[in-house]
Amino acid sequence: MLTALSPREALTRYAARFEPVTDPRVRRVLLAEVVVVLLVTFGLSGLYAVLDLVSALLAPADLADQTATLNASRSAHTWLDLAYQGLGVLRLTAWALLPLVLLAHTGIRARAVGLVRDRAGSQVMWGLALTAVIGIPGLALYLGAVGAGFNLQVAASGLTETWWRPLVLVLSAAGNGAAEEILVVGYLLIRLRQLGVPPTIALIGTAVLRGSYHLYQGFGGGAGNLAMGLVFALWWMRTRRLWPLILAHTLLDVAAFLGYALVAPHVTWL
Repeated sequence: MLTALSPREALTRYAARFEPVTDPRVRRVLLAEVVVVLLVTFGLSGLYAVLDLVSALLAPADLADQTATLNASRSAHTWLDLAYQGLGVLRLTAWALLPLVLLAHTGIRARAVGLVRDRAGSQVMWGLALTAVIGIPGLALYLGAVGAGFNLQVAASGLTETWWRPLVLVLSAAGNGAAEEILVVGYLLIRLRQLGVPPTIALIGTAVLRGSYHLYQGFGGGAGNLAMGLVFALWWMRTRRLWPLILAHTLLDVAAFLGYALVAPHVTWL
């Protein structure tokens, strides 16, 4: 794993694969595209998350005494809540597909982004390895941050107990994994390289973006996801394989969403 994530080798391979665009007109169009994509997806989410954190800091209660609820119920009517949750999954799917469409219009296919099917077994094993590398320290960081008062309590599922709750939580996890890794890693790193952004700045920038839209959870959530962003971006820079990242992210969210829904009613520390 350490060899696979060697920063120097990852940055070197990344720089060699994608050449900066020299045409000023094309560069302006690409820059505008990146700005608009971020403003309608995770960039805007990051700005909202910053405001949520400021709001939590201004609240009378300490951060650790407040709760950030994920996958919140949207209606007391079961069928209507299911419709709301379905639209949320649809939005994440659109966020995952949008960068692939934009890249295809400039001649960059899904394979170049890292969505390749060769050596499927190896990709699954790396996905499982990345899940462990991120998941175990991430849980420890979350508990430590809450204990230190730097993080809100995170309720990973706010859905009522229904027959469709497990399915919605799994689909939401898969949607998060696909949207974040395709857009924040694959798409953004390619576009930043085409715009001539130095590899190190691109690496840090995508990690900061990932951390920013998790700040609604508190400083621990932001820091943990920033670290995850560095690891995932370095992995992609070196291997140009996206499926292991999507798998790892999906499994982490499935464990968090379903695990919380099943365990939280029976324990006091979640």
